Amino acid sequence: MCVEDAPPPSSRMTRRGVLAAAAALAGTAAAVTPAPAASAAPFRRGAKGGDLVVEGGTLLDPATGEVTEDAVVIIENGVVRAAGARGDVAVPRGAEVVDAHGKWILPGLVDAHIHLNTATEARDAVRQGATSARSGSTNFYQDIAVRELARQAPALAPRLEAAGVFVTPDLGDTVLADPDLTELARLEDGVRSAEALRRVVEVNLARGVDWVKTRVNERAGLPEQDPLAQVYSYGQLREIVTAARRGGKGVLCHSYAEKGCHDAVTAGVRSLEHGVFVGERTLVEMRRRGTYFTPTLSAIAGLAESSDPVLAERGRTYLPVLEQAVLAAHERGVPLAAGTDSSGGKVKPIGREIELMHSAGLSSLDAIRTATTGAARLLGRERTVGRLARGFAGDVVIADGDPLADVTVLKRPARVVRAGVAL
Repeated sequence: MCVEDAPPPSSRMTRRGVLAAAAALAGTAAAVTPAPAASAAPFRRGAKGGDLVVEGGTLLDPATGEVTEDAVVIIENGVVRAAGARGDVAVPRGAEVVDAHGKWILPGLVDAHIHLNTATEARDAVRQGATSARSGSTNFYQDIAVRELARQAPALAPRLEAAGVFVTPDLGDTVLADPDLTELARLEDGVRSAEALRRVVEVNLARGVDWVKTRVNERAGLPEQDPLAQVYSYGQLREIVTAARRGGKGVLCHSYAEKGCHDAVTAGVRSLEHGVFVGERTLVEMRRRGTYFTPTLSAIAGLAESSDPVLAERGRTYLPVLEQAVLAAHERGVPLAAGTDSSGGKVKPIGREIELMHSAGLSSLDAIRTATTGAARLLGRERTVGRLARGFAGDVVIADGDPLADVTVLKRPARVVRAGVAL
């Protein structure tokens, strides 16, 4: 699982050129460059958000579970001005209207673990309902460029929190992501010393990341690796967490084995990713600390469909174990967040992760919360994302059916609205 290889930027790299190179790699340079005068106005309108009315559908508030029939949602400048029953909400004259009669209205969904390397991937994520997201890292800071794309042209990308480059023992070509990382290529043992670990974190912070991403175990998605093998000790993880906290950032940690999960949680990571074999003692510690669990069920389920026999067997073995871990976490009060771990050019629908959360034993409403209010809290956006209420983001998913009766309707949204712009 996790980030796929991508081509490095030009070797003619300067500090001021890092963001521009990331934009080029992400395919966003053209997307954020102002168009000729004739199309300049629509570009400016997209940057601030649109004005829109969604009316006639059944509104679900994930926070309360309240269902409102014949609802109206008023969005101005990309922000919800009002939402509720038709008789309680005044519809402005002349407003652009999206008719949702016979459908359900939900807030835009959150993918709390996704790898977005291109503008195409960013757009695909939005069209599948992920209007907000957290990056699981990229090789060359493409996620920082995608974050900027979302600010400049919201309809083209989810509201994104970037994690920059992976803090991992073997950086590979990622040492070319920033001139300040190239010195690490001389290290025979890779990024393992306290100084080297701090260095990668510090470069990430300097580039403006929102999160720091690291690992404690090897990858499940590579047949030659053992996902239960531990690559960083508690002490090394603690160095990473401490360095990230100095910059005011949390850490998300790729994990599989119980010992690795426990080391990561007690070292202070903010969220545990994958975590297939997380055990009881670690879940208890997560509940005590408020550590989030992002199981990326759809990524593990995807392994079972691999043409590689090692990966297919791994997926078939891991998925039921992870489903049990998710249900155990939920029953013990560990906060859950939905994340697809999409990478390699293929974006999985966040609705699939909701479906698998439900299959693991969560109620439909609780499964939806993992991709709305729950994930929003993880990202520190609980006052602006995950609900359709006054002051919240004007992001909407319109579903063809009742997601409380059938969560699979969220895998194929009938319509998506991003910052007041209907897609």
